[in-house]
Amino acid sequence: MKQAAASPSIGVFDSGLGGLTVLRELRRQMPEVPLHYIADTAHAPYGQRSPDFIQARSLALSEHLQASGAALIVVACNTATAHAIQALRQRWPSLPFVGTEPGIKPAVAVSKAARIGVLATPATITSARYQDLLARHAGQAQVFSQACPGLVDLIEAGDLESPALNALIDQLCAPLREAQVDTVLMGCTHYPLVQKQLQAALGSQVLMLNIETAVAHQAQRLWPHGASGAGMRIETTGDAVAMQRFVQQVLGWQTQTVEPASV
Repeated sequence: MKQAAASPSIGVFDSGLGGLTVLRELRRQMPEVPLHYIADTAHAPYGQRSPDFIQARSLALSEHLQASGAALIVVACNTATAHAIQALRQRWPSLPFVGTEPGIKPAVAVSKAARIGVLATPATITSARYQDLLARHAGQAQVFSQACPGLVDLIEAGDLESPALNALIDQLCAPLREAQVDTVLMGCTHYPLVQKQLQAALGSQVLMLNIETAVAHQAQRLWPHGASGAGMRIETTGDAVAMQRFVQQVLGWQTQTVEPASV
């Protein structure tokens, strides 16, 4: 049974663990605002799902967060942003939604060689929204889009030092090394969880960009309630015990509990 939050919160959802990188940045920038995160791990990853499925899950998760008091929702998933944020804004036009998208424009601004790599899920790269970002912001820069099937699955498994994960990262980064990119966008919120391994595979000379800071800044700008009390609630549609272990070990939030959710 859903319980109403004591005060308005920022709702955050992702297909799984990746959005925790956004949650971490929101907590850092807005410690005085309650946060409510839900990971749809029972249906992860979204990157190889159909657009209709992604949209349906995004609508259901957003409804769940609102029922618990969310007054702003962060779509902490690049794939869900690409395929569902327009539908979310149409369904709830008075509710602020903040999406996560590969920052093509800032990457073009900082790339000295005008050769940019994008690591993203297959669904993000094939989406019309991503293609529109390229058309609007790439300009004369060469953008090499690298789909990363299977990477989210291995990150979700929780062993961020596994040989299989490192082998896949090396395989996925090889085309970007060959393209001699000097800037790489992590176009999925899961990927900063393995940024160290990605950097090693790409080379220390490559500048890596993520978008968590920009997303948190936008949430802060749109938040309508000011300070409303600290606190953080984390839920998952999947294995709460496994996710709690990940939260405590990887993020260092030793006292944070994770609740199961039926959505």
